[in-house]
Amino acid sequence: MDTILGLDLPTWWFLLIGALISGYGILDGFDLGAGALHLFFRKEQSRRIALNAIGPVWDGNEVWLVIGAGALFAAFPLVYGTLLSVFYLPFILLLVAIIFRAISIEFRSKEEMTWWRTLWDVCYCLSSSTIALLFGLILGNLIQGIPLDKDYQFVGRLRDFFNPYALLISVTVLSLFMLHGAMYLAMKTEDRLYAKMTILINQTSKFFILCFITASMATLIYVPHMAAIFHKYPILFALPVSAVLIVLNMRRMIEKRRYLRGFISSAVTTALLLVLFASGLYPNLVLSNYDVRGNISIYEAASTDSSLRTMLLFAAIGMPLVLTYTVFVFWTFRGKVKLEDTSY
Repeated sequence: MDTILGLDLPTWWFLLIGALISGYGILDGFDLGAGALHLFFRKEQSRRIALNAIGPVWDGNEVWLVIGAGALFAAFPLVYGTLLSVFYLPFILLLVAIIFRAISIEFRSKEEMTWWRTLWDVCYCLSSSTIALLFGLILGNLIQGIPLDKDYQFVGRLRDFFNPYALLISVTVLSLFMLHGAMYLAMKTEDRLYAKMTILINQTSKFFILCFITASMATLIYVPHMAAIFHKYPILFALPVSAVLIVLNMRRMIEKRRYLRGFISSAVTTALLLVLFASGLYPNLVLSNYDVRGNISIYEAASTDSSLRTMLLFAAIGMPLVLTYTVFVFWTFRGKVKLEDTSY
């Protein structure tokens, strides 16, 4: 098997897809969090400012999800097909929510009637919350394993997805995104809306820390296989320790109202939690809690070496372009939001 810098090609693609998912979680995470908080703003001007804070970047942030899904299909088609089959209904609901979120953002400002804007405000909030909850639900089921037989066929029922652990992870993801989004909005607002954001940041941070502690304890007790790699490689204990320290630092930055540093801490927290998830899975991509032969590893699911090598070259060219575009957009639209006639 071909290697690059001592790592085989399936592992490189495992890392690349992990980086893409982390990028999506960090970037679209604050968009979704801002949307989930939208109905907490009572005034029309506040809602417009909150929408325009994410207006220039929300659609570009979703590019990371598209690229991640495309990379999964290209590098690990067996996993792509299995996950779409298993999570058919959740993914359909996810697509519907993504569509309604985009429609809500674009349609809201087309008419000035109060009922019209309220309708799309509700749709925007509900769709943003639904997306975060569904991602958490899928993540929670992947952590504890899904019922697959030796032929990778799903042998469970729809209601199996809505188990207590997966629901806990779902709420934890929503709480993290709400905190992430609240700190982003604080950096983009001023005056009374900024004061409102300080209150919401304080509340959402407490909510997230409670969910974080509960989810961590539940994982150690009910999903012990996720901690197996840390016993095998003790040096990896640095990952959960770092996650705890970053969360504590995030709370410290919030108390000092240093929201840029707090926002960076929440972004790093998102990435670290996904790294912990990936570390617990590797070298598997899908775990079966029904038959161990249903586990799908990166080596079983990978495309041919020639395909992986060729696509890795394209990724090496494309990823810097996406990063450059992302940095350019955020730099161009830096600073506080100022409403104009053409604003949302």
